[in-house]
Amino acid sequence: MEPRILTAEDIAAGVQRLADAIRERTQGKPICLVGIRSRGDEVAERVLNLLSQDDRELAFGVLDISLYRDDFEHLHENPALKESDIPFPVEGAHIILVDDVLFTGRTIRAALDALSDYGRPGRIELAVLIDRGHREMPIQPDYVGITLDTCRLDHVWVSLEGTDGSDEVRIVVKEQP
Repeated sequence: MEPRILTAEDIAAGVQRLADAIRERTQGKPICLVGIRSRGDEVAERVLNLLSQDDRELAFGVLDISLYRDDFEHLHENPALKESDIPFPVEGAHIILVDDVLFTGRTIRAALDALSDYGRPGRIELAVLIDRGHREMPIQPDYVGITLDTCRLDHVWVSLEGTDGSDEVRIVVKEQP
């Protein structure tokens, strides 16, 4: 079966929906966007660029969750450790965690653990470019750019310009048993 594809235009529209929803709900109050490596940081940077047109205080950070994952035995190779960069005080901040795809919720759980090492935020919300469902943990996004109806065994491959050289999403449909 041919993979379904989302285009660069679909991705841009999803990022715009995220920025619009964040703008509407936060009403000009200071926020800190924290992108989860890898690709969540690029989505967060795109949202930041759209929100920077507003008259508001914005901060940006990047979080590497490699050492906080609970699925090392399921990974094909050892995770590549990259640096986290949180250049603002986390204590009491309104943080919006940003990721590319929300699936089981395990990545977000790891991100919450990693973020707590920097301090205790006043509030944490979650923004995802793509919500594909099939949670294993009680984690739901506050902001969603694109909702995809997938089967549990499907693979959702996100490519972004800064990380992969082009913007597209491929959904490889797996035959269900």
